[in-house]
Amino acid sequence: MTRAQQIISLALLASSLYLACFLHIIPSTKTIQDEVIPVFPFWALVSFGSYLLFKLGWGVFTFNDLPDAYNELMGEIEVARKELKSKGIDVD
Repeated sequence: MTRAQQIISLALLASSLYLACFLHIIPSTKTIQDEVIPVFPFWALVSFGSYLLFKLGWGVFTFNDLPDAYNELMGEIEVARKELKSKGIDVD
């Protein structure tokens, strides 16, 4: 099973469970039915966004710990500066 198939299967499972709860097919308490289940997709979206922002921030924070990637990026920046300077553009 490919990664895409796994993600699609998991998404279908999660959406089926949510729909069953939302349509009162799976019984639960009135408080959960009225206050938790309607806002669950928004909560999941915000949580997923927070996770992605954390992963992005952690990648930026630990970027200097990857010397090969750091050196490669700095080399590309120098090449770009030389090319722009040869065209008469000041990049300092």
